Amino acid sequence: MITARAAATFDPVARSVATARAFVRDTLQGWGYTDVVDDAVVLTSELVTNAVIHAGTAADVLCLRTEDGVRVEIADHYPEREIPLQTTGLDLGSLDSENGRGLLLCAALASRWGVEYSPTRKHVWFQLDLPDRPVGVRSAGPLLPVGLLPVTDERVRVAVVQIDSEGALAAWNDDAAYLFGYTPDQVIGKQLTDFTAWPQTPGTSTGIADALRLSRWEGSYGIRGADGRTIPVYGSHLRVRDPQGEPSTVCLLVRDYERAVLQTPVRTPVSDAAESRTTDPFEVFIGSPAPDDLDSLLQRTVERARDMLDADAAFLLLATDDETELEVRATTGLPSARQRFARVPVEAGTGRYGSARMPAVHEDLDAVPGAVPLLGNTGMRSVVTVPLKVEGRLTGSLGVAAEAAGRYSNEEALRLQFAADRIALAVESARLGELERLRRGSLSFLVEASDLLAGTLDRDQTLALMAQMTVPTLATWCAVYTIADPASDPELSYVLHEDEERIDGLKSLLTRISPPEPVRTPGARVWGAPSQAAHEAALRTSMRSIGIGDPGGLGSTTRTTLATAAAVGGETVVLPLVARNRVIGMLTLGKPSDDHFRQEILELAEDLSRRAALALDNARLYSERTAISQSLQRSLLPPGLPAVPNVEVDVIYRAAGEGNEVGGDFYDVFPIRDGAYGFAIGDVCGTGPEAAAVTGLARHALRLLAREGFAGPAVLERLNAAILDEGTRSRFLTLLYGELWPQEDGSALLKVVCAGHPLPLRLRQDGSVEPAADPQPLLGVMEDLELYEQAFTLEPGDVLLCVTDGVTERREGTRMLGDDGLADVLSHCTGLTAGAVAARILRAVERFAAEPPSDDMAILTMRVPEPH
Repeated sequence: MITARAAATFDPVARSVATARAFVRDTLQGWGYTDVVDDAVVLTSELVTNAVIHAGTAADVLCLRTEDGVRVEIADHYPEREIPLQTTGLDLGSLDSENGRGLLLCAALASRWGVEYSPTRKHVWFQLDLPDRPVGVRSAGPLLPVGLLPVTDERVRVAVVQIDSEGALAAWNDDAAYLFGYTPDQVIGKQLTDFTAWPQTPGTSTGIADALRLSRWEGSYGIRGADGRTIPVYGSHLRVRDPQGEPSTVCLLVRDYERAVLQTPVRTPVSDAAESRTTDPFEVFIGSPAPDDLDSLLQRTVERARDMLDADAAFLLLATDDETELEVRATTGLPSARQRFARVPVEAGTGRYGSARMPAVHEDLDAVPGAVPLLGNTGMRSVVTVPLKVEGRLTGSLGVAAEAAGRYSNEEALRLQFAADRIALAVESARLGELERLRRGSLSFLVEASDLLAGTLDRDQTLALMAQMTVPTLATWCAVYTIADPASDPELSYVLHEDEERIDGLKSLLTRISPPEPVRTPGARVWGAPSQAAHEAALRTSMRSIGIGDPGGLGSTTRTTLATAAAVGGETVVLPLVARNRVIGMLTLGKPSDDHFRQEILELAEDLSRRAALALDNARLYSERTAISQSLQRSLLPPGLPAVPNVEVDVIYRAAGEGNEVGGDFYDVFPIRDGAYGFAIGDVCGTGPEAAAVTGLARHALRLLAREGFAGPAVLERLNAAILDEGTRSRFLTLLYGELWPQEDGSALLKVVCAGHPLPLRLRQDGSVEPAADPQPLLGVMEDLELYEQAFTLEPGDVLLCVTDGVTERREGTRMLGDDGLADVLSHCTGLTAGAVAARILRAVERFAAEPPSDDMAILTMRVPEPH
């Protein structure tokens, strides 16, 4: 039965042979199979050489651990075309040959071996069985020549000291007095740190004070002797409790060069010493080639750490820039989807990751609940964690865990720390590279987002842009809540999901729960209501479906509910939309089931929310002002055209400028008294709101004066006085004013006054066109005006056309439509209704030039229909 496996692929280059040897050696030593390490390394070296040197292909190495031994498989990608016959006379190769000795060595050293062929590759495998040992006897390490044994003095001195819970020395044996020159009376009750010559183990940042709080620890530090000399020592610490439950630490200290007394380091065979100096320790642990991207590097790291210590799970966390939190970035053997990008604090305390800055071994997590929050409810019992540090700065934490208690000791912590030290710099370099790419991408994203948001002042379009920029770049789904005013409740205004089929279900879910509380505090805060509501709905639906019977027959509503629960089951965060010191809404971002947001994404979302809030508030203000402006402008236009007996009346009005409904041109048709109707068409100098103000004055004054019984000249003279009374706000005005009386014989009598306005044109049935009035002075310039009115009759079939100068002064280059051009267009309108005549005039004006009209236009047509 296979109990563990480790695999690696090596490129077809010469250095891969040494790397493969190191990979197999580290793997087997990690499994505790030191008895067969040497044979496995020799066989691996030969077989990998055959693959990468002679076959010229990459070599795949797979180590499989069993209860009785180990099986190693080496595969190349250049299979032989002939399958060798397994006969007693098989020639395995010549001893003098450059290649082919691998099979000879397998036959000599392996318990079993074989060759397997496939269409794409060739496998050579060998099995090494563990030697039988008497019951109760275990080899502690390889046999060494006498010359390699550690050197000691005439007698090994082991200082045994005990430190109480306050860090003070409580016991000091004779060897301690001999080694350091202090008697027990001189040191008992004093702090051990008072006698240390340097604050931490060389090469690490673990201080003595920190080490004394750990359950177990080994390392080097210096003790200052009574004569002032610094004595390097190797210490092994064990934290214990006395019968009263008080903690203390027992320390065994030897001279640093005698550390083999407490722990014998793994020694490198002499034949491989030169090779080990040239092998990259990083590649020994990670394998070659190293992954290019950070996520792949972290994933391979946790997998190698798990295999190295024969663990059930492994995890790696990276520290934030301020080192206050650790973020889960890679796991194996754990629910990675649930834990990825989750965060835990670094500092010690309840539910905190207290051992992040130092190596730590937990024999049984059930005895210390919450010691490693990441492993809560995962079934893991024992765990060893070590820090990743670069130049003394915490950059992450690497840990392995097992389901059984008591699996790990300080020896495993030292091995894992050794591996962590080899990869810390590479991980930090890859992390900084990824962070730089994210920051550049974030800046590009924010620049593009700002351009898009600044390009619209429409509220609905702004809401849509906000959602579309976040999904799927920042989140799986997004909802935007808006707040109309401080007294209003948040309103769900827009919902978007990367899967369009989920939008309706998501919107339905969010409308059933209370919106998030509007809080001005910047930054993202977690909102658990959507996930909880979705899970509760899914649970109720699942229970109903069980009562129905076959889950395969679930209806569309049930499937939508379950799909929505999966879509919003992850982390949901809310970012306030604050503009001009007021919360105008909330931006809600969500992830699918058991997923978390990265901190970089939340920071980017916060930047986006600030820009989006200002754009949304600008759109709101613009919409409000536009609505007010349009309402005021509409009040300046006639509410509608009256029905004039036996006369067709039609008007086309176009105001220049975006968002303008009324400009300097205006028109009006209104009843004066029974059987009499007034009409007017005018043009105020200029365009925009200032001209519109004079427009309102003119239109309302005309109606009032006409209904008071004043004739046309008197009406315009009084209007002229009212315009001049405006002072600096006054503007001159051209105006055509007339009165219309429908006659019983089907004709219509008109009296008009043309004050500086383009002359009205009369179209007769025969197609002839002629002016219907004479020009007179415009209004708003002179105080004393002498105006007169002109009367004429429109016969059945005749048309009266009244326009503003936006029609006659239509230009393209040096060409202008003019009075003659307008008359020519009108001459071809015989037989058309009043509305058709107005439409044809407008079409001719628009087609006269390629550019859109830049001036206000008003077209008023009146036609006396022919009798049927």
